[in-house]
Amino acid sequence: MNKEVIKNKSKNEVCLHRGQFIWDVVVFTFSAFGGPQVHVAVMLRDFVKKRGYLSEKELLELNALTQILPGPSSTQTLIGLAWKVGGLPIALLTFLIWILPSTIILCLFAIFYSQFKDLTFTKRVLTGVQPVALGMVAYSIYLFTKNTLNDKISYLSAFFAAIVAFFIRNAYAFPLLLLVGGLLSSLLYPKIDNTNQQVKKQLFVNVNKTKLFYFIGILLLFALLGAIINKASPFSLPIRLFENFYRNGILVFGGGQVLISLMLTEFVEVKHYLLESEFLTGFALQQILPGPTFSFASFVGAMTMINQGRGILGQIAGSFIAVLGINLPGLILILFIVPFWNDLRKIVQIKSFLRGINAVAVGFMFATLGLLWQGLDIHWQSMLIVLLTFLLLLFTRVHASILIILGIGLGFIL
Repeated sequence: MNKEVIKNKSKNEVCLHRGQFIWDVVVFTFSAFGGPQVHVAVMLRDFVKKRGYLSEKELLELNALTQILPGPSSTQTLIGLAWKVGGLPIALLTFLIWILPSTIILCLFAIFYSQFKDLTFTKRVLTGVQPVALGMVAYSIYLFTKNTLNDKISYLSAFFAAIVAFFIRNAYAFPLLLLVGGLLSSLLYPKIDNTNQQVKKQLFVNVNKTKLFYFIGILLLFALLGAIINKASPFSLPIRLFENFYRNGILVFGGGQVLISLMLTEFVEVKHYLLESEFLTGFALQQILPGPTFSFASFVGAMTMINQGRGILGQIAGSFIAVLGINLPGLILILFIVPFWNDLRKIVQIKSFLRGINAVAVGFMFATLGLLWQGLDIHWQSMLIVLLTFLLLLFTRVHASILIILGIGLGFIL
């Protein structure tokens, strides 16, 4: 066969492969309910087992990597997966597809918030959706426990992480537990590999020092903008808002649950940008939307601009400034690290470290399940919905969006 024909055929196959991936991302975006634990479980089912874009081991290791980085873990996992499929352009396109739908909906909800005074509808929706979400979290715990916990050390790490995360609800507990879990795993699995030194040397040779300088410079520049801008300037509030969310994006470890507590403290209790009732109403809506938990920043940013007397264009700007600010640190970090991931994952100490990270992450999932269970209006109907959701996910291929729709319907019936 002609070499040119083979080359064109290869290009067409690559384009079809990437096109299929983008379509899968669109489907995933509009059906990804339930938070980061459920998101990764669905990725495992749809992107790994169904499509084979990467191996199960690679996805778990990639997710473990995001656990030690600040920012939205499920978003970073999805972006890292996209980079492996099609490089930087596909990764950036995936990022936009993933965040825009929920961002736009929450922005519009903030703009028309005054028309949504009757919260009965929201309460009824949550009556059915919360048990479904709880069942999804239980299913994701089952998957990760099955794939991650395989010895006494991993089981003990998960157990102690769950206990500490449940009783010590502090943002700093998450990174500390992850660090301790990783270090203990590295010490308790001391398998020396002769290729370690060679891989480490090659890794440092491959790292682009200039690019590293740019990434660090960008992080520092945006972090300082809010401090140096004149507060009398008309651009003061948008820039300060960006800095606030950017700083939260740098500090947040442990996913959306930690983010919500930090945002409530800073934007409601300290800066009084929003009322607590406004904050909780927006969060309730975000819980029934597909997509990343971090998109809740869209509502907070838009409501901040409304409450500061800005017009509709200002409200839209506030929404997208907040979403960009909260996501940018994690996006920068994952895109910088993933290109070197194939080298990093070969180093035995890092593999052992990530083994401990995965075990601690499972513990966090159990703690999340406990916290969600506490907030659930427990009666036999809600418990039945939780059980049915878990069993349907375990024994069928029903999509999460179908379960959410059924949950909404049950919320109006019960």
